[in-house]
Amino acid sequence: MTDQLSKPEESAEAKPARWLNSTVVGIALASLFSDVGHEMATTAMPVLLASVGASAAALGLIEGLADGASSFAKLFSGLYSDRLRRRKPLAVVGYFITASGMASFALATQWWHVLLGRVGGWIGRGARTPVRNVLMAEATTPQTYGRAYGFERAMDSVGAFLGPMLTLLFVWALGLRWNFALTLIPGLVAAALIWLLVRERAHEPQPNVRLLAGIGALPPEFRTYLVGVGIAGLGDFSNTLLILWATIAWTPRFGAARAAELAMSFYIGYNAVYALSCYVSGVLADRFAKNRVLAIGYSLAVIPALTLMTPGASVTKFAIVFAFSGLYMGVWETLESSTAATALPRQLRGIGFGVLATVNGLGDFFSSAVVGLLWTLHPVWAMMFVIVTSLGGSVVIFTNRPAPVAQ
Repeated sequence: MTDQLSKPEESAEAKPARWLNSTVVGIALASLFSDVGHEMATTAMPVLLASVGASAAALGLIEGLADGASSFAKLFSGLYSDRLRRRKPLAVVGYFITASGMASFALATQWWHVLLGRVGGWIGRGARTPVRNVLMAEATTPQTYGRAYGFERAMDSVGAFLGPMLTLLFVWALGLRWNFALTLIPGLVAAALIWLLVRERAHEPQPNVRLLAGIGALPPEFRTYLVGVGIAGLGDFSNTLLILWATIAWTPRFGAARAAELAMSFYIGYNAVYALSCYVSGVLADRFAKNRVLAIGYSLAVIPALTLMTPGASVTKFAIVFAFSGLYMGVWETLESSTAATALPRQLRGIGFGVLATVNGLGDFFSSAVVGLLWTLHPVWAMMFVIVTSLGGSVVIFTNRPAPVAQ
């Protein structure tokens, strides 16, 4: 029996499939611009929260609730997109809502204002995610999913690299509020790129598809895959917590302003590593067993967790944390999508990607809230939780051997 997730797919044609087309480029560029705006807001958000007296627990709650709301948006967006003849307009609307939510931080004066903007923006992000993944899968082939999704994630991370750099510039030159207001520009560019460059492949709408029936129709092995993703996701806390922890750790030594600048600079380095990791892991996924590469990526989360458990607040310590966090996250985000695209039959891609995104979102909801709370109690407890969940998910994914499905 063919191992659909554990063996690389073999092309029936001698000629390599052409995967770098208008749709892939359009989605990748939209991810770049959208992430510029998103990261401009995310990088400065802990500074804004610190200025209004919010704690790590409050930040964890904000990120957790936003991810939880996003997860339900992803589920119903994936289901709803299977009923539509054209999915692209739903993605365009999602990008626009995300841009508006991030820009609303410019008006925030209390931590709950940030909560409302983050939740609203993440609902838009959730609505577009499964649609984007389906459009990507239909624009390429199983033989090149790794490279296509890796390229899209790499471009996304280039945006994540540029966003914090622009934040440092805008906060210095214009102030914190203007930085948030300017996030609207790249967000609107992203929506325009989806509308202009993405060529949607014709598909037969399924108006009668229902949520529970659609989930029940997913291949059993894919459901096992979701269990592994969910376990690992319980330890996948928001990267904004890293920025906050570094800022707090360095404030006694450098002062609050300099500590925040240094933490944001390290986050730029994180995104540079992440960009390289996305594409390299995508190439590896087209050559080796996708589930095995993903399992290794999950296990790499142990390194920054162990490092954070060590005493002290040295620059070297946080350099290791940010670098290895970028490394493993590049593998996670690239391989989860490309592995799912391989495992899902075409008629179930919308609901399948929606369920995958929902599992990730629920994991993010619990992880950000739980890890933020545990860190407030004691950092060792928080990092032990991350280690156990990451290794647990790795074991499930590594041993999962599904049967082939019709594409």
